[in-house]
Amino acid sequence: MNRRLIVNADDFGLTRGVSEGILAAHRHGIVTSTTALVTSRIESDHVARARDSGLGIGLHVNLTLGRPLTSGASLVDEGGRFVRDARRAAARADRRDVDAEIAAQVARFHDLFRCPPTHLDTHHHVGLLSPVRESVLATARRLGVPVRSQDATARARARGAGLRTPDHFFGESGPDAYWTPARTLAHLRALPPGLSEFMAHPGWFDDDLAYSRYARQREAELIGLGTPPARGAVEALGIRLCNFENL
Repeated sequence: MNRRLIVNADDFGLTRGVSEGILAAHRHGIVTSTTALVTSRIESDHVARARDSGLGIGLHVNLTLGRPLTSGASLVDEGGRFVRDARRAAARADRRDVDAEIAAQVARFHDLFRCPPTHLDTHHHVGLLSPVRESVLATARRLGVPVRSQDATARARARGAGLRTPDHFFGESGPDAYWTPARTLAHLRALPPGLSEFMAHPGWFDDDLAYSRYARQREAELIGLGTPPARGAVEALGIRLCNFENL
């Protein structure tokens, strides 16, 4: 049975503790990939360490947290910040503003990491919604990179656009920590044939993360995915770890 697994840690750069946790989860556990939040102020040492770590590094397209890199009026509230609710953000967004902001985030990624992103996904899944969806797919086609697919509809849409994407997707960031050790082991044991993505949010809690509804839960995910027992389980089950460059 050919079972391959990408474990992608979202939100690299969100806070120093999150970035440190992602790097640790790669070093000690099964995290193979991350997506960078380039609208955040990412520490230069974290950028350098991520580049040297062997992690696949993609772009976490952001239209729902903090401030944009561009001045698109349809993307921000009266205070000049992104609209946090993904559905509201997408409903009011002008496609031209979305295109310009995503292009700016791609350029910022290149400036930081000195390479193209391995793939694209979106913060708060805003890329499932039009017109962001169309802009993300068009950007991925232009760059020649894969995209995340959270469900069968998104997968069919990506493949219909000629884009590479995993066969299966698992992950959530609700009120409780998702990738606990028990859930990680259960999902690994039941992993279907083909290429799967685990969407994950490991990290160390710090004061800059106190605002978030998914804060302390990240430390539970760090234990579930970022420690030697998880790596041992993958090896024992014959699962091959990879990242989006292997698609």
